[in-house]
Amino acid sequence: MGSLISADETFDEHEHACSPIAFEQEAFHCDGDRHASIRVPKGAHLVDLGLKNKVVLITGGAKGIGAAIARTIGQEGAIPVIIDRDREASEELHAELQQFHGDSYLVVAELNTAEACFAAVEQTFKKLGRIDALVNNAGVNDRVGLEKGSPDQFVASLQRNLLHYYNMAHYALPHLKRSAGSIVSISSKTAVTGQGGTSGYVASKGAILAMTREWAVELLPYGIRVNAVVPAEVMTPLYQQWLSKFPNPQEKLKATVARIPLGKRMTTSEEIAAMVVFLISCKASHVTGQHLYVDGGYVHLDRALT
Repeated sequence: MGSLISADETFDEHEHACSPIAFEQEAFHCDGDRHASIRVPKGAHLVDLGLKNKVVLITGGAKGIGAAIARTIGQEGAIPVIIDRDREASEELHAELQQFHGDSYLVVAELNTAEACFAAVEQTFKKLGRIDALVNNAGVNDRVGLEKGSPDQFVASLQRNLLHYYNMAHYALPHLKRSAGSIVSISSKTAVTGQGGTSGYVASKGAILAMTREWAVELLPYGIRVNAVVPAEVMTPLYQQWLSKFPNPQEKLKATVARIPLGKRMTTSEEIAAMVVFLISCKASHVTGQHLYVDGGYVHLDRALT
């Protein structure tokens, strides 16, 4: 049986509701069927990633990429710990995971302070007795720019998108040392390409890549591996919210997809999750300090291809 863990919430700001606009995109299937969602075929042989009963913290774990990571971790027999401020979405996913994949745990928390991060880590440890991996994922492209922004807004953006990455890793570290665990942080292609008008978010995502290398070096003596996954165009609730701000969201989506070299389609949350789960597994036991781009060649391949 899983349990609900509550942490004090001190931050009142919440994400805006997603636009009701429906964004059209063909689904992708591993066998090439573009009219079906990604699923492992029934009876297929699975590679044992050695994650059974491992405890994995996932910040921003209730929706989008975080939820896909939680589901994939559950499928591998590990115990996903959903850390998210959205109680309703968290409880819904928590119930789904328990029904279909076994154990899962939930911490409802706003990670805007170091104290909240400490509480999330310690309450998990008290309930489960171990922590094997941390997936830093929570964040929002909040459009705090240089011209249309302010110093105070910039600092607040760093708090939403960067500081809890450090705080969660800092407080999880004693437990990760005992388990020789791993850390995976979700960055963004904007860290290397820029986007315009979103200085706080891009500064955070660039710092995440730098911290990945720094932590990989610092934690070598403990056998703790640290890597980052760099998505580009992934359809999530927050991405839908961003698209909705354009005069013609469908045209914007169509133009974006046309620039993705591999398959002319967006990356799925499940594909990001697959990389994350591989990186925390024993199959990636000699991978550390890496920035893994899961983007269909969007960032690095020649744009002449599109």
